Amino acid sequence: MNVSIRKTELVICAALLAVGIALSGFFISETLYKSKVALNTADVKGLAERRVQADKAFWSIQYTVMGDDQSEIQQLYKKSEQDQEKIIAKLRESGFTETEIKPGIINYSKREFRDENQKLVDSKHQLVGEIEVQTENVTLVSEGRANLNTLIALGLDLQNNPPSYHFTKLNDIKPEMLKEATKNARLAANEFATNAGVKVGGIRSARQGGFVIRDVGVNYGDTKKIEKDVRVVTNITFFLTD
Repeated sequence: MNVSIRKTELVICAALLAVGIALSGFFISETLYKSKVALNTADVKGLAERRVQADKAFWSIQYTVMGDDQSEIQQLYKKSEQDQEKIIAKLRESGFTETEIKPGIINYSKREFRDENQKLVDSKHQLVGEIEVQTENVTLVSEGRANLNTLIALGLDLQNNPPSYHFTKLNDIKPEMLKEATKNARLAANEFATNAGVKVGGIRSARQGGFVIRDVGVNYGDTKKIEKDVRVVTNITFFLTD
């Protein structure tokens, strides 16, 4: 009886050992296969750059009139409207159209000045108006700003704010830039493959980086200059063959 049980145990152990060896062989071969795949690929980056010009500009001008007497508020409004007309005339003279010039509302505010006992000693009535310029004629903006400065010499209290320049046609250049980035990635892979004595095959995977727009000559900021640089980097894994 004991001999029979012993034989059964040996058979079971032998079976388990065979299964273990088979599984070990599977995992070893799987590991070797994965290692082979890893060794037969190349991860490279492809860069594409474009120099572009902004196609839209936004520019705002504030103008201010002030007075001491509340009874003069009506006259202040009239003066503010006259200043607005002068600014708009100067903008048209610079080449901007009516649709590009967008007058805003005129805001009223009152400032009070009190002594240490909170007694009112003076007050100022202030009107601030704003005109926005939105244009695709971006090269006109610098000339327009210079022309407005002549109104300051005539006594207008205006704030000639810096314009912002924007490139909005990224979708028009995306396909060609991605094509160029992929081409440059393959060139880099070919150089690696040549040094390694292998050849570049098809693409295993690709990851597109984000498009970055920057003003020319700076590492950050994209609204101060008309000229801009557009950049994209792709990460591509190529198969390598013997």
